[in-house]
Amino acid sequence: MLAFAQIVFGAIVRITGSGLGCGDTWPDCFGSFTPGERGLALIIEISHRYGAALLSSAVLALAIVAFVKRDERGIGGAGGVLRSSFTAGGLVVAAALLGAVTVKLELNPAIVVAHLAIAMSLLGVLALTVIRAGGLGALSNMSGATDRTLRAARIAVGLAGFTLLMGALTANLPDAASSCGGFPWCRTVNGSGAPLIVQVIHRTVAFLLFGHLWGVAVAVPRRNEPRALVIAARAAFGLAILQVLIAAAMVEMSLPLVLRSLHQAAGTLVWLSVCVFAGLARIASPARTQARAEFAPEPA
Repeated sequence: MLAFAQIVFGAIVRITGSGLGCGDTWPDCFGSFTPGERGLALIIEISHRYGAALLSSAVLALAIVAFVKRDERGIGGAGGVLRSSFTAGGLVVAAALLGAVTVKLELNPAIVVAHLAIAMSLLGVLALTVIRAGGLGALSNMSGATDRTLRAARIAVGLAGFTLLMGALTANLPDAASSCGGFPWCRTVNGSGAPLIVQVIHRTVAFLLFGHLWGVAVAVPRRNEPRALVIAARAAFGLAILQVLIAAAMVEMSLPLVLRSLHQAAGTLVWLSVCVFAGLARIASPARTQARAEFAPEPA
C-alpha cells in the first residue's frame, strides 16, 4: 500500500512541476528536513521524500523480520518470502539512490523513467512477497491450473511493463504528450520525430495489452482455472478498461492537472493486478503443484 501511494504521489510531483521543489539538495530540503521556507512545490516534494523514507523503513523492516525468521516454514528456501523481501530491500535502496541522481541531474527524462521502472519493480516484488506469505488468494485451492495461463501471465507482465515505461517516457519527454491529438488514434499530429514515435508506441502497446487481458479474462474461466486466477484475470481486465477510459477523458476533455494523476494511478493498478495474476499463475502451475505434493509431509 505504501509503495502504491508513493508511486501515485510521484505522479503528482511530476504533474505539478514540483520535482525541484527542494532545489538540488538531497535527501534534505535546502539543508534541512524541516525547512522554514514555504511554497506548494516545496511542500509536495518534501512530502514525497517523507513518504519515501516511510516506505524504505517498512521494506527494510520486512527484510529484517524475514531474515530473523528464515528458519520457519515458508520464510527461507525456494518459494519463501526471504528472497523476495531481500530483493525488495535492494530495490528500495536503488530507488533512493536514483532519486538523488534524478535531483542532481535536474529531472533528466531517461533517469526519471529509470526511477519509475525501479519503483514499479519494487511494487511487483512486494506483491509477490504478499502472495508467498499466503495473501491475495494464494492459500485457496489452486488445482486445475494450466501452463497456458502462466505463459499468458508472463506475456501480460512484459506488455504491462513496456507500456508503463513508454508512458513514463511520453510524460517526461518534451512535446511527446501533446504530439498526438485525439483518442484512440491521432486525428491531428502536433509533433514529429522522437516525441511522436514514443507517443504512438505507447498507445499501440497499451492497446495490445488491453486486447491480451481481454482474451485472458475470457479464456481463464472457460478452462475452469482456479477461482483465484479467474478473479485476478477479470480484475486486471476491469482495471485496463478503467485506464482506457481515463486516458480518453484526459485527451478529449483536457482534464485538469490534479485529475491527470488518475492516469498513472490506474496504470499502476493495472501493473499491480497483472503482477498478482502472474504470481498466482506461477504458484498454481502444474509443475509447482506437483512439487508441493511430492514434498508435502506424510499425514500422521
